[in-house]
Amino acid sequence: MRDLLSELNEEQRNAAACISGPVMIIAGAGSGKTRTLTYRIAHLIEEGVDPFNILALTFTNKAAAEMKERIINLVGKEARNIWMGTFHSIFAKILRFEADKLGYISSFTIYDTDDSKSAIKQIIKSLNLDPKTYNVGYVLGRISMAKSNLVSCEEYANNAEIQQADQAARKPMIGEIYKLYNQRLRNSMAMDFDDLLYNMNVLLRDYPEVLLKYQERFKHILVDEYQDTNFSQYLIIKKMAARYQNICVVGDDAQSIYAFRGANIQNILNFKRDYPDVRLFKLEQNYRSTQNIVNAANSIISNNRDQIKKEIWTANDVGNRIRLLNGADEREEGYMVAKSINDTKDGESVDYSNFAVLYRTNMQSRAIEEALRKMRIPYKIFGGLSFYRRKEIKDVLAYLRLVINNYDDEALLRIINYPARGIGQTTLDRIRMAASDNDISVWTVIENLPSFGLGINTGTANKINDFMMMIKSATSQLNTMNAYDLAKQIIMQSGIIRFLKEDEDPDNPNRIENIEELMNGIQEFCEKEDLITPDADDTQDALQIKTLDLFLQQVLLLTDEENDKEDPNKVSLMTIHAAKGLEFPYVYVVGMEENLFPSALSISNRQELEEERRLFYVAVTRAEKMLTLSYANTRYQYGSASFQELSRFVDEIEDRYIDIPLKKNLMPKVGDLPKPMFTKRKTLESKTLKRVQHGPTAGNSPAEINAIEVGMRVIHEKFGYGTVKHIEGVNNDRKALVFFDNTGEKQLLLRFAKLSIVQ
Repeated sequence: MRDLLSELNEEQRNAAACISGPVMIIAGAGSGKTRTLTYRIAHLIEEGVDPFNILALTFTNKAAAEMKERIINLVGKEARNIWMGTFHSIFAKILRFEADKLGYISSFTIYDTDDSKSAIKQIIKSLNLDPKTYNVGYVLGRISMAKSNLVSCEEYANNAEIQQADQAARKPMIGEIYKLYNQRLRNSMAMDFDDLLYNMNVLLRDYPEVLLKYQERFKHILVDEYQDTNFSQYLIIKKMAARYQNICVVGDDAQSIYAFRGANIQNILNFKRDYPDVRLFKLEQNYRSTQNIVNAANSIISNNRDQIKKEIWTANDVGNRIRLLNGADEREEGYMVAKSINDTKDGESVDYSNFAVLYRTNMQSRAIEEALRKMRIPYKIFGGLSFYRRKEIKDVLAYLRLVINNYDDEALLRIINYPARGIGQTTLDRIRMAASDNDISVWTVIENLPSFGLGINTGTANKINDFMMMIKSATSQLNTMNAYDLAKQIIMQSGIIRFLKEDEDPDNPNRIENIEELMNGIQEFCEKEDLITPDADDTQDALQIKTLDLFLQQVLLLTDEENDKEDPNKVSLMTIHAAKGLEFPYVYVVGMEENLFPSALSISNRQELEEERRLFYVAVTRAEKMLTLSYANTRYQYGSASFQELSRFVDEIEDRYIDIPLKKNLMPKVGDLPKPMFTKRKTLESKTLKRVQHGPTAGNSPAEINAIEVGMRVIHEKFGYGTVKHIEGVNNDRKALVFFDNTGEKQLLLRFAKLSIVQ
């Protein structure tokens, strides 16, 4: 007979063999956690445990399906009878069996988020409440918070602290909405996602015979990613395991990164309090990463106070030291990352699919995406949309498109009533039909609205006219204002920022950040002189005002080329949260700056700062062969360039593991820097720029294009002294790669660069 446990290392084998009583397996990154859990369940079956008596809870359906398939391959088809799945799927199954006890039919409906929002929206309307005050997303978030903490609608209404918080937020009716929402769910024989956990707790609390039934049924309970459980999940597990206490939890406190979703790291840190006889096993051998990466990760996480001590090690090769890339700004940072990917790909003869770029926030993807596209590096976005395909960005771009081309019907119909300005769908349908019937654009119809006799009332017609005049006014300034100033004016007049600020959807701060990041991109376009129109005939053309249509032309070039969706050979881009559970040979973590990573919102609270550090630990341990960190000296924020400070997390990596001498002197503290040219602004609305006109440098005449050669020392009016590293192209297309003493590498089109040769 095959000895399954002989296929594990010693600590994995010990953990898998201990099948009685409470067990906690602390599994470090890359230590074979899933393998150990899989073999443990297979061993239970080999030891005679009925698969029907095994409950295994995971956080994704994919993880459950893959694990079950592995177990079937190890012990045979009887493993199909294991109850294995996500918390929500398993509890939904149990609730269907026991539905009558809670007053539901067994075929109850499960509402998704859109269903819940639709129901709450109707309730808000029925109560004659202001939908701006009682934003649907905010209200649903409050109700979800209550259910996750097992607070009923009655308890919500009678809890003085909760009521005080709602009063302070000027939303005293949320308790009433919660009650009516629950009634509507009941009347519809429906549960939302939060109800699946809430009602499972109610079932086990109020029906002792049901609790006993499932305690007897599930004599062995296993929980994956235990560090990610919330209060509601914790209570269910504790109750169901209370009779036999054959509970095995697997996880890593160092990878607890979901507090914002309600995950409570104390569940794993305090497991011993609930089970004093717990057997603790630590999987400390990392099979994924090189020694340098593993040791660097250890040196980072050692700074956290709240943790279960362990020392991850690996028998893998020592590997390269961690690299650190430094760009003058985020645009150059993106270029350096893209160039490094190409150089490594060619040098190591590997595919693009071996590379991943990780960032703290989605808005950081813009500069990376643009650099990858310009170097024709294929990529895919995980866990989010490409920057220019996010709704708020498409909304803003639709305004810009319509200003540039009034006859762009797709853009017009997207934003004529966004934000809402009282132009209803019936009105738009009439206008669209008139345009179709007359074979003209929608814009032509609204320009000549009275002529079409569409029966639109005067109030609505005036609103359409106001919208049209706003667009026409911006169009008239297209050639007299630069792209940034005009875009800023359009965004402000559109009301999008105001709407997102007043609407309390929890995702709106991120949407506003993304719009500000778009403005940063337009600002860069206006200020960076190497961003030149491809059809400029001479230097004088290049110095002309950079208008909005030229910027949009550049954006369309970036977004028009859709990569082949079937081609897996792409660089992966994602947030660090989305990267958990994944691994790549070559990993780049960008934006390693204070107030970005760690987030500015976390640095004043130890618990939150420690979660940020765990997030960095997760990022570092995604890398198998090579880890590269990058940062920018300045970063555009709120339309202005601000000096950045190197992240404290980089400083926490021991010098011997990172490939930079004098690491601690790499970047000066913000207070040590000279006064910046640009002042950091807090809001998009308050942006004012000091513009600088660049003329020829005194005492140096620009050299002829063909006079510049590799190895020459040159001077640039903005970047200063540098050395020419590479030349390519001929005549007007001749480009030079120049390493400048103060700002690093720049790729310049020589007909516009005005380089002077240092004699």
